[in-house]
Parts: sequence; C-alpha cells; structure tokens
Amino acid sequence: MRNFKLTVRYDGTDFYGWQTQPGRRTVQETLERAIAEITCEDRVRANVSGRTDSGVHAVAQVANVFTGSKLSCDTLLKAINAKLPHDVTVRELVEVPQSFCANKDALRKMYRYVIQDGRVLDPFMRKYAWFVRQTLDVEAMRRASQCLVGRHDFRCFESEWPNRLTSVRTITHLSLNRFGEFIWFDVEADGFLYNMVRAIAGSLVQVGRGFWPETQIADVLSAMDRKLAGPTAPPEGLFLMRVTYPDQTKQEPGN
Repeated sequence: MRNFKLTVRYDGTDFYGWQTQPGRRTVQETLERAIAEITCEDRVRANVSGRTDSGVHAVAQVANVFTGSKLSCDTLLKAINAKLPHDVTVRELVEVPQSFCANKDALRKMYRYVIQDGRVLDPFMRKYAWFVRQTLDVEAMRRASQCLVGRHDFRCFESEWPNRLTSVRTITHLSLNRFGEFIWFDVEADGFLYNMVRAIAGSLVQVGRGFWPETQIADVLSAMDRKLAGPTAPPEGLFLMRVTYPDQTKQEPGN
C-alpha cells in the first residue's frame, strides 16, 4: 500500500462538515468515493488533520490516504479532480512515508475568520463572511485579543466542555487586519477546541461593538466559564488556511 498526502480545498456551504454522517453530504464521503472510483477499491479511508463543521470552508485542509493504486501522483491527482464536484478540489497530491499521519503529525493549524461590517450586506460574500451591521473598532479588538497569545486553558471558548482530555492550547500567532469593509481575524495554534475560533471571534466582536471593555477578554479567559464569553460566530466566516508539519518551512497562508 502507498500513502498519499492530499491538500484539499472546499467550499463548506453545502457540506455537513468533514466527517462522514449517514444521510448527509460530507467532504470526507465525497472525497473517499471519488478516490475509490479511480482505484477500484471497496474502501478508501481519508485521515484528516482535523474535522471542520457544517458550513466551514478550507483553503488547505490536509488528509492522507492509503491505496494500492500504481498510478503516478500527477495522474491520480487529475483523475480524482475529474470525479469531484465543483465545490471541492485536491490542490496537491504527493506520496509520503508509510508513517505519515495527517492528524497526529500536524504541528500547527491556522484559521481565518472573515467579518464584514458596515450598513450594507455584500450579497456575493454572504456565504463567506459574518455580516455585522455596525462599524467595528478593530484597534480595540486587536488590543483585547493580545492576552490570548501563548499557552492557556481555553475552556471558556469551547462548546460542550469538556470533550477533550485537556483544554490547554498554545496560540502562536493572532492578528486582526482591516481590508476596506472586511476584517480578517487570523489565529494559529498547536490545536483548537470545538468552536474555539468562532467563540473567540464572537467575543472580540462584542469589544468591537463597544458592548464590552477591552479588558473583558482577559477576564473571560481567567474565569474559564463559557457562559461569560461572547456568542459563537456563524460558520460561514471560518476558513482553515493551512496545516503545518515538521518537514515544512514557513509559508504564506494557503500556499
């Protein structure tokens, strides 16, 4: 059997997330079916770096697949993409050692949350950004967010806590930048809790609206109580931008 690493891009709008679910259209089931049609294997299992929820997008999700196919990487890549629907694409396919695991070997993941603020919704971005009908104070949001960088217990930003052995994670990069009427909230960490990025985004918007003082994000973090944090932001604004592995050098998001 050969082990292939796949970098996958998908529009999550019409998917019920990554993980296969009975009677639901998912990215995993769609990808596995396409690969199985090419390799003529009864069962293909796509092991992913981390599941994404319903409506969440990916610019560079990573999965690995074992198959007995003798096709070259280039031929296999073209064949799989020919079988895939318009809202999912394999951007890159490379053969990797048998020991490679897309999930266990991941060092860091970077997510981007996109917000559109102002008075008028951009209809072309309604599936790819959270529309907030108010101009947000990005500088206040940026200052408030700096307490999150580093190693902390992030249980206050996790839905359905506890569902992991530990809620301690390390955020290595966090930034907020405005591009016209859009705000990009980028966060990279060694792992994420369920709905963690969306809960942080919802909390920072409370600061940007002027509903919360800048110090309240630090207060929520230290209190470790999900009820004190802001709302969970909607899924359409969230994008998985990249997954970093030990053999990768630093690269730009999505490259």
